[in-house]
Amino acid sequence: MAGLKKRSVNLAGHATSLALEPEFWAALERAATDEASSLAGLIQRIDSARGERPLASACRVFALERARP
Repeated sequence: MAGLKKRSVNLAGHATSLALEPEFWAALERAATDEASSLAGLIQRIDSARGERPLASACRVFALERARP
């Protein structure tokens, strides 16, 4: 897991850890700020909409979709 930064997040009352590259964490933090949300709130929203996709993948896809012009 070289290059990944792991953080703990509380989702639906359960602690889970999420490992993403620092660039994705930065993109998610910007998105949360832009939406006047906490990072945890944003990740909870991503989690609730991700379907069968792994949470880390859903976070990466969210960040990439948000970066599109």
